[in-house]
Amino acid sequence: MRPHDLVVLLKILSSGKGLLNKDIAASLFISNSEISESLNRSMIAKLISPDKQVVFKTALFNFLEHGLKFVFPAEPGPVLRGIATAHSAPVLKDYFVADESYVWPSPNGKIKGQAIAPLYPNQVLAVMNDDKLYGMLALVDAIRVGKVREQKKALELLKHSFESVYA
Repeated sequence: MRPHDLVVLLKILSSGKGLLNKDIAASLFISNSEISESLNRSMIAKLISPDKQVVFKTALFNFLEHGLKFVFPAEPGPVLRGIATAHSAPVLKDYFVADESYVWPSPNGKIKGQAIAPLYPNQVLAVMNDDKLYGMLALVDAIRVGKVREQKKALELLKHSFESVYA
């Protein structure tokens, strides 16, 4: 697995409908061939159906809950301007009061905070037009860098997001 494989799976879930590989590629700013390879890796990992249309939500959730922070850890970096993520993002901001903010570095960002490396380079571009994907990826970052209570809340909200998409 590569970090952007998770983003591809979350994009499929956030859309709630079948997407063509070229649509996924365009919306995530990843090449068509990389999307195809990503889906193949996810199929081998049993995170998506063999026809590459249905994400296995329970398997993906279990990976996010138990493996994410070990396989794709994140270390907060220097204070930069960027797009809010983890507990600083709109999806979690109302649940926690924190002195520090976390951001994905971006010149278009509106807040300053400790930099968290996104799962892939064009992630900030991909979330600009997809609020649901943005929320999911911010929750993923809360699992990667958050304290236990932030991780638990992120998992609870992710589970709710997963349940609200196709059965």
